[in-house]
Amino acid sequence: MRNSLFYVLLLLVLVSAMSSCTKDDILADSSAKLEFSQDTVLFDTVFVSLGSTTKQLIIHNRNNGKLRISSIRLAGGSASHFRLNLDGIPGDVFTDIEIPAKDSLYMFIEVTVDPNQATTPYLVLDSILFTTNGNLQDVDLVAFGQNAHFIVADSVLLTGSGKIHYALLDPNLNAQIHWDNTLPYVVYGGYAVVDSTQTLTIDAGTKVYFGNNSGLWVYRYGTLKVNGTKDLPVNFQGVRLESYYQDIPGQWDRIWINEGSDQNEINYAVIRNGFIGLQTEPLFDTVPPKKLKLYNTVIQNMSGFGILSRYYNIEAANDVIDRAGQYLVALVNGGGYSFTHCTLANYWNASQRSTPSLYMNDYALDQSSNPVHYPLYQAEFNNCIVWGNNDEELEIDYQFGTMVHQFNNVLLRTQTNVAAPNFVSMILNQNPLFVDYTENDYHLDSGSPAIDAGDPAFATGVSVNDIEENPRGTAPDLGAFEKQ
Repeated sequence: MRNSLFYVLLLLVLVSAMSSCTKDDILADSSAKLEFSQDTVLFDTVFVSLGSTTKQLIIHNRNNGKLRISSIRLAGGSASHFRLNLDGIPGDVFTDIEIPAKDSLYMFIEVTVDPNQATTPYLVLDSILFTTNGNLQDVDLVAFGQNAHFIVADSVLLTGSGKIHYALLDPNLNAQIHWDNTLPYVVYGGYAVVDSTQTLTIDAGTKVYFGNNSGLWVYRYGTLKVNGTKDLPVNFQGVRLESYYQDIPGQWDRIWINEGSDQNEINYAVIRNGFIGLQTEPLFDTVPPKKLKLYNTVIQNMSGFGILSRYYNIEAANDVIDRAGQYLVALVNGGGYSFTHCTLANYWNASQRSTPSLYMNDYALDQSSNPVHYPLYQAEFNNCIVWGNNDEELEIDYQFGTMVHQFNNVLLRTQTNVAAPNFVSMILNQNPLFVDYTENDYHLDSGSPAIDAGDPAFATGVSVNDIEENPRGTAPDLGAFEKQ
């Protein structure tokens, strides 16, 4: 009996050992191949010399035994635009790499595109070659390269709170600076500065991209003119063009306009995915003129503010300002403002938002946190929509009793008791029924209470047509879009 039990145990040990050896043996059969998480690694448009985001490729061994990969290499070798990192080790060639049965390796891939003379995006191609048991397998690498005008911060301004990195657009201080739409403009490492007495004119269809913490700074007495059209708007957004980044806020800083000029104009622009879309404020002088005309413009998906304005004069019409982590529009330290046929819609969902869509006040705080009067001499909202996913989307914070605000024919979400004479012909707390705010579509759907609810007296000048150049007629809709 003891001998029988001994032989049974011995047999089990031998079977286990044989099984273990089989599992650990390296498969040499040509039918044992690798599998990949994708057969093509695609990079969206990459600006020359800046490098790309990192893509991941998973290399699977689905077999019951270990595989030895004789070589993994870039077909383009050391001259390739692409770079590989295999399980933390960089290189363009890897040899004798083993993968246990039912296991995987992780490869990370980046690309840097060299400049050429092309004005349109062009293809950059390579492949990763895998040799295993005489089998040659490959994964294609595809990137679109894009040349651009690069503006890289090369100067530092010391301030009381830190440093501002910047580059002058024209160090020779020529009065006129012109950006056309032949190539995009990439601002990196800080602010591109329009200096005093200079005017930056941006043509229709121009694309301007900003790196992290970068922006456009129109310094005091400088002027900005953005001349977009309905079909060729001027685009301002982050430098990353991969699909993952299309709706990521906070990728760049802001467009910052200071005092001195009454000729600042932005017409048909799309400003997306930054921290502050537009910041207008005087640095030193508080005496007008200081004005911005903002027409037919979309400001969207800002991690902070759509518009932050301090003691400035803004004339806005046919604008869409949507999704901001704090305020869509904050009018602080007084000033003068007119918004006509604008859609303010704050469906921010990237974090908790406790602030309303629209905020205005008539003061600033001194060093002792005491309010100092900065008169709000005009605050008009005509034929507008102010809506969002908070119960309260309006805050009027007056410390000096200045009751200058005037809301005429506005669809407003608020819990505040609003009444004449400062609120006239209001539509309160009725859903405007946008077509699909989740897809940034703020056209009015059928049955919207905003349809035909406007006063035709305000559908004049720029607002005689909507943002898409459709005529408003004698019974205009509220907001930037006229229902067709």
